Amino acid sequence: MTLTRVTAAMAALAVAGVPMFAGSAAAAAATALAECPEGYFCAWTDPNFGGQRSQWAGDDNWWEGSIADQDSSWANHLTSGPGVKDHVTVYASATTPTDDPGDATICLRPGDEVAHNATADDRGNSHSVSHGCDSR
Repeated sequence: MTLTRVTAAMAALAVAGVPMFAGSAAAAAATALAECPEGYFCAWTDPNFGGQRSQWAGDDNWWEGSIADQDSSWANHLTSGPGVKDHVTVYASATTPTDDPGDATICLRPGDEVAHNATADDRGNSHSVSHGCDSR
């Protein structure tokens, strides 16, 4: 498969909401899809990284403004490395995201970009950054 075909295939997967993982060729191809600065987690009000973008460099246990309950696409461009908290979990509740881990709507590993996820759509109110999707 040529590089052009691989890039096109990866772009199609990202637009379909298939997460991209750091360390793969897919992550490199997908990075350009979401305009989220390096070192930040971003969420958009519309699918496919459209609408208003909010961005954070760390935890936020109370999303304010137009992003609360309006999140439709996400990108994790946080800095990654050994021992670094670099996984982002979005929660449906505000103020106490770690009190109920079942409240999680979506978790993004380093480099993940999700253009849309019907289960998580318009449910986010807070997020936390941790060492993994299963750890708080």
